[in-house]
Amino acid sequence: MSSTWFLFVVVAVVVLVAILVTGLLVARKRRISLDAKREVEEKPKGGSYAASGGIALAPGGTAEHPVEDRPETDGQPAVGDDAAVPRDSAQRTVRDVKLPEAPSEAAPVVEEIEPATGRMERLRGRLSKSRSVFGTSLLGLLGAGDLDEDSWQDVEDTLLMADLGAATTTQIVDRLRDELSRRAIRSSAEAREVLHEVLTAQLSTDSERAVRALPHIVDGQKQPAVVLVAGVNGTGKTTTTGKLARVLVAQEKTVVLGAADTFRAAAADQLQTWAERVGAEVVRGKEGADPAAVAFDAVKRGVDTGVDAVLVDTAGRLHTKTGLMDELGKVKRVVEKQAKVDEVLLVLDATTGQNGLMQARVFAEVIDVTGIVLTKLDGTAKGGIVFQVQKELGVPVKLVGLGEGPDDLAPFEPGAFVDALLG
Repeated sequence: MSSTWFLFVVVAVVVLVAILVTGLLVARKRRISLDAKREVEEKPKGGSYAASGGIALAPGGTAEHPVEDRPETDGQPAVGDDAAVPRDSAQRTVRDVKLPEAPSEAAPVVEEIEPATGRMERLRGRLSKSRSVFGTSLLGLLGAGDLDEDSWQDVEDTLLMADLGAATTTQIVDRLRDELSRRAIRSSAEAREVLHEVLTAQLSTDSERAVRALPHIVDGQKQPAVVLVAGVNGTGKTTTTGKLARVLVAQEKTVVLGAADTFRAAAADQLQTWAERVGAEVVRGKEGADPAAVAFDAVKRGVDTGVDAVLVDTAGRLHTKTGLMDELGKVKRVVEKQAKVDEVLLVLDATTGQNGLMQARVFAEVIDVTGIVLTKLDGTAKGGIVFQVQKELGVPVKLVGLGEGPDDLAPFEPGAFVDALLG
């Protein structure tokens, strides 16, 4: 009986202790809650608590960079406040704050351009490969005195190797035979004089050799000259267009360039660079746009702004592709709805020889070529292509490219060209 009573007393004590401990914990928790509530109510208006840690934020502060209320003593700033703006200082408005000036784009530098007059003379040294054929071989043969039939055959072979063509070669040889016999030539100097006369005469033409790039008056208004530049891929059409713009600007003409080569992504950018270097304007369209539409817009821009010439760079195309050739004809027809096309320049690579002549024939049938530009003439020993293309097409060579420099495009001058060939 006594052991049971003892167990009952122990259990009662344990329960009583547990009740007392629980009561104390509840009372403490309630007191803490009341203290926290009173602290919130005593905070200054405009303050707030961050849910994560109870950091007070003044208006305009952030949780990462809070603006705290700093106590002041006798009007003196507290520690850390010496960098703060005094509350009684004048405040700036939005109107008072000056924004930094936007960086201005540097104006493109317009390069100095060599005068076009006399370029053929200055560039005669570039024809060293062609000169070796004409100067060394022909003058050596003709200056030897009386020539037998084998010697004349060597003269004929030399001319053929230089790409003069069979018909042109026959005419030149017949004329040389007559002149050498009539004048009784006995020295290389005399032979050179005769050869110079014969070759220069062979290059003569009744067609206008100057590029028609001067404005004219239509119905009492100034109309720019319109020049289309065409050719197969890789002949240097875009470069020629840019160099021709330099020639015109050197003659104090104003120019608009039309980037109608919309198939080659870099063509318009390349033409833009050429334009910036001479101070011309470029009209271009999106990649893959209708070339005829871009050409039309370029001519319209030239008419509206009253420039002297509009140069349209067309896309390169193989002369064997009928669809592309028809498209080139469309470009010309569409442009002529806006203004007359004054010049169609066909750019030929002088290094291609007979293949270049075949290209010229096809282009001439499609767009009525009015002038030839021979590029890369300094890189071939077959300078005779000048004679042949002019003879076969009845179209004058108007410009020649004699290097990669920006001013290495020269107006073609027969006398200076023959001088360069003979050395």
